[in-house]
Amino acid sequence: MSAQSLLVPGELSPPRTVPGHIVRPPYVGKPAPAPYTGSEVQDAETVERMRLAGRIAARAMAEAASAIAPGVTTDALDRIAHEYLCDHGAYPSTLGYRGFPKSLCTSVNEVICHGIPDSTVLHDGDIVNLDVTAYVGGVHGDNNATYLVGDVDEESRLLVERTREALDRAIKAVRPGRQINIIGRVIESYARRFGYGVVRDFTGHGINTSFHSGLIVPHYDSPHATTVIQPGMTFTIEPMLTLGTHEYDLWEDGWTVVTKDRKRTAQFEHTLVVTDTGAEVLTLP
Repeated sequence: MSAQSLLVPGELSPPRTVPGHIVRPPYVGKPAPAPYTGSEVQDAETVERMRLAGRIAARAMAEAASAIAPGVTTDALDRIAHEYLCDHGAYPSTLGYRGFPKSLCTSVNEVICHGIPDSTVLHDGDIVNLDVTAYVGGVHGDNNATYLVGDVDEESRLLVERTREALDRAIKAVRPGRQINIIGRVIESYARRFGYGVVRDFTGHGINTSFHSGLIVPHYDSPHATTVIQPGMTFTIEPMLTLGTHEYDLWEDGWTVVTKDRKRTAQFEHTLVVTDTGAEVLTLP
């Protein structure tokens, strides 16, 4: 594995503004969102709105990813995604969610998830995950991917490649009538081939008009994940695989999650809707 220095918190830039005409999610300006009480199964009109939100989120992520290079700060990536979302009439769902201060998450090297964009500079050999969610039309579309920065060592490159494959395999396993733990079973069995850790305490989730509906989608084979998959359900799958332990530490900022052994980790995510025969990915550019 690349012998990069461990991350330390950088400096935050001032909060970015969102034009007044863009509709905010109801949780903005509040300590937490109201609990979701609706169905996990969405009607066709809601799914169509989620296709638009998902497409905008995917394109915003791709726009930010195109700027990834040694010497670029994670704050610069935040600015690019923020501007793209606002230019397309979408609100960055993370901005103000439970107090999160930025418009996407940037998780570098040993950061599992929820890294806050700041003055941190990307270096040759790093890997960085971008997690972008768009709120538009009253619904959310959520996706993330891990990218290589310059010349990355083989161990890290394979981790990224195999984490993407784990997501693809999990999506193919989605079928109406199956229990939702089939998703984690597929991911965990694949990750075990390579001795990877599978993060357990951060999961996929239901998504619709709510950013996190309360539906939990574990990425390991949980005997408690017995919810039966139904057509019209909308949720994310977002496996987080590590080169070492699945255990983690939390930075003092209350958001940044790092592997306890500080080994590298990768993640990929799509929002999907369950069809009569499988799943349709809603976060495609």
